[in-house]
Amino acid sequence: MKFDVAIVGSGLAGLSVALHLAETRTVAIISKRALRDGASNWAQGGIAAVLDSGDSHTQHIDDTLVAGGGLCDEGATRYIVEHGREAIEWLIEQGVPFTRDESAELGFHLTREGGHSQRRIIHAADATGNAVQTTLEEKVRAHPNITLFEHHCAIDLITSDKLLPLKKGNNQPKCYGLYVQDEKSGQVLTFAAEHTVMATGGAGKVYLYTTNPDTASGDGIAMAWRAGCRISNMEFIQFHPTCLYHPYAKSFLITEAIRGEGGLLKLPPEAGAAAGFRFMLAHDERAELAPRDVVARAIDFEIKKRGLDYVHLDISHKPAEFLIEHFPTIYARCLELGIDITKQPIPIVPAAHYTCGGVVTDLHGRTDLPGLYAVGETACTGLHGANRLASNSLLECVVIGRACATDIESKEKGEVPYLPDWDESRVTDADEEVVISHNWDELRRFMWNYVGIVRTTKRLERAQHRIALLKEEIDEYYQNFRITHDLLELRNLVDVASLIVNSALQRRESRGLHFSRDYPETLPKALPSILTPPRRT
Repeated sequence: MKFDVAIVGSGLAGLSVALHLAETRTVAIISKRALRDGASNWAQGGIAAVLDSGDSHTQHIDDTLVAGGGLCDEGATRYIVEHGREAIEWLIEQGVPFTRDESAELGFHLTREGGHSQRRIIHAADATGNAVQTTLEEKVRAHPNITLFEHHCAIDLITSDKLLPLKKGNNQPKCYGLYVQDEKSGQVLTFAAEHTVMATGGAGKVYLYTTNPDTASGDGIAMAWRAGCRISNMEFIQFHPTCLYHPYAKSFLITEAIRGEGGLLKLPPEAGAAAGFRFMLAHDERAELAPRDVVARAIDFEIKKRGLDYVHLDISHKPAEFLIEHFPTIYARCLELGIDITKQPIPIVPAAHYTCGGVVTDLHGRTDLPGLYAVGETACTGLHGANRLASNSLLECVVIGRACATDIESKEKGEVPYLPDWDESRVTDADEEVVISHNWDELRRFMWNYVGIVRTTKRLERAQHRIALLKEEIDEYYQNFRITHDLLELRNLVDVASLIVNSALQRRESRGLHFSRDYPETLPKALPSILTPPRRT
């Protein structure tokens, strides 16, 4: 199959690239599950942008730099923030139904979240991601130049050095497409494309507890790494402070906006005499509005210190009508589980939420490999630094998505060489699938226990040793048996786990989301951690 552009991933970043390109290019969107099954669809809070005269680019940039622990790339931050308003206006033009407020300058309600000095989060009630995805999906499905491949799982990129040995003096491979498995038929398809865009989201499923959907297995990061791209800042995994704690509520996120609108963190009845104590003031003067890493560590500290399973997030002091209007999704879901947020506190725990690092790119999404781009959570532009500021992620998706499309459109159309079919001649059907499920479970448990919110060198080395053993086992399995969806995800998760641990071991300080008991101080100079793949022969 041949397309001008192959986009892997169907979240906001991927759909933005596709819609900007569709008038001039043939586009394939390859989605591991249904189009709306990624993390963008789950985003509750909103999109941060300067949309009011009482706010400024300088304030938004400063808030981002403070949250990022000194590690944000200032040029990237400025570029993305300054293009924020046009990104929002584009979404409004597409028909995204943001919550209105006739008294506001732009006519839309703006909320505030932790780390922001102003109300600048435009949102669609508490289900912004769903509103954006639904709107853009309709556009994508209707466009004749866009072909959708749902339930298709990317395997690996096809690069020129795999086709022919590199000539002397020409050491730069190029990306020409990728191999993809049709999940329903099991057939492996060859996608030839002059431009390939990785928009596969993050890697939250590498952890036992996560707010991410099941699709977040770091596929784009792992594939780019195996193809020869540098990876940066993978130690900075953002743990969302407030994931609903309930045996029947898998990965249900309680938006940051609950705290932005006055929600308080308190100790539950199991804390005995301290029950009901509002503990954030003891950890940070910004209390509940401190950045996520501070709040997540404070909750983790209180849970471990007191032997608790969870803490409470209480917003029941606000009027019931206000809560039902502003947080209808959370209100309804909690009520289904027997929790009335207008009268009761919400039990919460931290959970892996966002991958701040990723594939090194410039501000057009270009990677180290010509022909390959990365956008959204898969990429590392330098915007998020050591800790992502709330609601900057969807902004980055739209701004860099548009810049990526502009760069692709600026290129003259070229030819893609003949690409060989996938070779299954030397493999057999797997005899014991239990090996995959067992390794998957083991990986996620030791990553949670050894590479979580608070880290030590000994724990990281223990994880590194376990990953090496798992990787050896999985690579052998991959070489000898026919691929399956679960095997592909596990292979990618092991690669991503290795990148996280190696990045964390490289950072001998505590900064932002990376907190080490062995190196509790912050070094005077902030430097990104950059991992370079071994040179392929």
